Amino acid sequence: MPKRRWLVGVSSLLVVGCAKDPRLGPALPPCMASVDSINLAVGAYVAIDPASNAGCVTIAANLSTTDSVEYLLVPQSAAETFGYSARFLLQTAALAAAPALAERVAAPSALGVAAVQFDGFLRHLARSGSAGVAKLARSAGPSPSATVAPQPAGPPSVGSLRTFRVCPNLTCVGTFPSVTARASTVGAHIAIYVDTLAPKPGLDSADLDTLKQLFDSRLYPLDTATFGAVSDLDANSVVIVLMTGVVNQLVVDPTCQSFISGFFFSPDLEATASTSISNHGEVFYSIVADSAGTLGCLHSRAQVKLVLPGVFTHELQHMINYVQHVVVRKGQAEEGWLDEGLSKYAEELAGRSYLPGDTATFLRYVSNNVYDAQQYLSAPGNSPLLIEFDQGTLAEIGASWLFVRYLVDQYGDTLAGKLDQTPLSGAANVAAQTRHPWDTTVTRWALANWVSDLPGFTAPPELTYTSWRFRAEYPFYPLVPSASAGSAVDRSGRLRSGSGVYHRAFQGPSEPAYTVLFRSTATTPFPAGLRARLNVLRIR
Repeated sequence: MPKRRWLVGVSSLLVVGCAKDPRLGPALPPCMASVDSINLAVGAYVAIDPASNAGCVTIAANLSTTDSVEYLLVPQSAAETFGYSARFLLQTAALAAAPALAERVAAPSALGVAAVQFDGFLRHLARSGSAGVAKLARSAGPSPSATVAPQPAGPPSVGSLRTFRVCPNLTCVGTFPSVTARASTVGAHIAIYVDTLAPKPGLDSADLDTLKQLFDSRLYPLDTATFGAVSDLDANSVVIVLMTGVVNQLVVDPTCQSFISGFFFSPDLEATASTSISNHGEVFYSIVADSAGTLGCLHSRAQVKLVLPGVFTHELQHMINYVQHVVVRKGQAEEGWLDEGLSKYAEELAGRSYLPGDTATFLRYVSNNVYDAQQYLSAPGNSPLLIEFDQGTLAEIGASWLFVRYLVDQYGDTLAGKLDQTPLSGAANVAAQTRHPWDTTVTRWALANWVSDLPGFTAPPELTYTSWRFRAEYPFYPLVPSASAGSAVDRSGRLRSGSGVYHRAFQGPSEPAYTVLFRSTATTPFPAGLRARLNVLRIR
């Protein structure tokens, strides 16, 4: 298995207060049992806005004298943007209000967060537009004395030299070093340049031709057919793969557990960007092989060849996404969470291109996705779906991939390209391309995460993944809802943008109706921007 490119960190959340927030409104009275109760058929579901009923929801009595009833209750935030978080209380109304549980946040990995922070920085830089690029150029200072010669039109000649500017650190602050690289192999869509100062021996000509062939004949056509065309700002008809030791040295980690494998740098496609930071063309930056560890951590030829294909197809989607949103349609770059989900989907597509037959290669491309999804499903209430910058934690990456995977399963293979080829971004983009309100789609996705392939239950088609049976992928399915009798529901915690918490409520034969209180606290409503929903689905 290749080392992970993204490591666990802690996302930054805007915590919206509850009792002291002026947007919450007046205190609410205790819940009373309602004659207007929920009585669903098996497989039916409803998403309840607590603002419509003061956060009091009554589940009808079980009229059967022999059968039990089970409901899945999913408190969720359907917020349309990142940064919303608020306490919630889901409790049978007859119980005394319990104090809210302390907020649980995914713990940072002992391995470090450098790779996480760098990719988040790059997505933020893309969202910042020309103003952010200009600010970065000012921080880089005057252009280095070495000039970057203009390049002739057309693909480069094998053996020709070119000078590039490369981001020097994880915040790209300071002088961008000049890297002289040689065009080692050139295909119809890809040209691989290797830093002339790369450690020897590195990848040999056969290795480079193998990578070029894979990028050129499989990964580039797959990404462009799925997501859209790449620009050609430098009129050379190819995407450049620049392999340079500067990338190896972006992270200084004595344990060698964290490193940057490769990246796309959006200022390269910003027409007004200074030549001190921009190469004004389509470039994918990657590590070089360093079998002796002369640049820091050891990266063998075998490891580089194993890791780079997945990184390339991932970063090429980021490039296409930026091109289609910003260069072609003059909009803002996509929000990080959705951009990242699409790139993780690109990795999966690359793996699926080897099926049927080559299961080992398929697993190599998708194993990180399945692992990240496991982290999210293990505690979905701890991780928002919508985040300001992507890659806050592995769990959040997992949520992004699961959501995009669900969207494509529901709306077809062409949806990924529609999400790229638009000036819209985030929830508004999803709503426009699916033609369903955002809150409808995100609540259906939350329910699908539990019932899609639930044994003994036939999920409604809109609550399913069609490409995966996730329960078969894990020894134990990681999503484990809490459970109680309907008369003893008692959950509290936090709701975060897009995500929810899962609880199973049971009624025995002939048991009476019960009312649950769903509020921020026992007496306060949710802030409006959180768009809290209580999803109720009858399992049996």
